[in-house]
Amino acid sequence: MTLFTKDGCIKCQRIKERFNLKKMGVKVEKITPEDYRVLAHLAWHELVDLVEQGKLPILVLDDGSHLEHEVPIRRFLKKYAKEVGPVEAA
Repeated sequence: MTLFTKDGCIKCQRIKERFNLKKMGVKVEKITPEDYRVLAHLAWHELVDLVEQGKLPILVLDDGSHLEHEVPIRRFLKKYAKEVGPVEAA
């Protein structure tokens, strides 16, 4: 799974603070105009329009589907954490 975030995104920061994403196997990619690798990854998942609309954070699941916005992502990660064991940040 990949969580797309950007600097200054309070919702993105709350997700990163609430969960131990590394332990959950979630890769965090920060979107910047200079990082063409991240921009290409977004384009590959056809998510550039969502980012332009400010719909962050975005979590891309292992099956290629995605979730956007903090609350749906938080709900998914809580459920996922129950499956993989205790991974919420202290």
